[in-house]
Amino acid sequence: MSAKTLYLHIPFCKSKCSYCDFVSFATRRDDPLMEAYAGALAFQIDEAAETGLIEAPMTAYIGGGTPSHLGEGIVGLAERAASFGSLSELTVEANPEFLTFDLSLRLKESGVSRLSIGVQSLDDAELAALGRIHDAKTALQALNCAIELGFDISADLMCAIPLQTSSSWQGTLEGVLGTGVSHVSVYPLMIEEGTAFARAVAAGKQDVPDDGDEALRMEEADALLSSRGFARYEVASYAKEGRACLHNQAYWTGISYLGLGTGAASMFGCEESPALARSFPQLGKPPADAARIRLSCTTDRAYLAAHPALSEQSFDVEYLSLRESLAEDLMLGARMSCGISPALVSRARDVMGAELDDCLSSLIADGYLAESLAPTRRGWLLGNELYGRLWELSSG
Repeated sequence: MSAKTLYLHIPFCKSKCSYCDFVSFATRRDDPLMEAYAGALAFQIDEAAETGLIEAPMTAYIGGGTPSHLGEGIVGLAERAASFGSLSELTVEANPEFLTFDLSLRLKESGVSRLSIGVQSLDDAELAALGRIHDAKTALQALNCAIELGFDISADLMCAIPLQTSSSWQGTLEGVLGTGVSHVSVYPLMIEEGTAFARAVAAGKQDVPDDGDEALRMEEADALLSSRGFARYEVASYAKEGRACLHNQAYWTGISYLGLGTGAASMFGCEESPALARSFPQLGKPPADAARIRLSCTTDRAYLAAHPALSEQSFDVEYLSLRESLAEDLMLGARMSCGISPALVSRARDVMGAELDDCLSSLIADGYLAESLAPTRRGWLLGNELYGRLWELSSG
């Protein structure tokens, strides 16, 4: 068995946004490290294919950071990912300021099928408050160009952000929908430790996002998107029929994935351990009761660029028991609008017994889940409570 999806992390940006806690670093456009790093990731893809860690992935996703900051350098990496003939979807994240017509065309020719474009807002004052370096005009130009070239587009938006009002949020949504995009993701602002926003909050210069405003903006987005033919298929993601992001869905359905690059995460089941042992001998033998392994690459970007061998990489490692992996899958299933599948419930019941039924019954009674085990409006808006109660099943 090998990973079913591939993720490549590009940890470079022109500048760091005020809210961002991703593994990314402000980097000059002419820094040779970026080209060396992209070449190292291509080397790692080849090695992972040789060891059987990834053979016929269904999807691949190049994220960051800002992959489009690499310019032409991202094209070669996309071509290497596209060489897996099994791919149903190849996505590249891009910020509007770097997504020129020429780069978009080269990405299309390389085999990229979807662009995930970080729009966030179409209000210039809001964009400046977030630390974004593009303006609304540039964002709309990037969306229109990508649609003209025939990409599937995922437009990423943020709500409950500084200066945002119901009117400006409506304007952002209407403006993005006016381009003809088929997928929209709506993420509420989170104040993450270590970010510029967190420091501003600590200094009393920035307010913490209001839960009421967040819920109102999410409901406003839901109402407008639903009226325009979009269906919410995951807590933050909306798509027109047949346009849901396959890579997104893999993360929420327990499918194994390989992440390459500084900060990239991987998840494998125990059946993949022979390929893991060949690829990452430094991990050692997993515990006897391990059913799932999670890896997060901690290798410095410069060291990775100079020493790309998989055996040279460092990781934070987490092993999950069967019970813990089932609780995780239940929690992730509750993020999906289709709800927790009967097959997953059956597998979990074999391990958890009556505890599972008691938990699900209480979540239904408290209004977080419908009888179908799909999240209700309450479960959608108060997801942390829903997911937390399901995760409590991990410890019995």
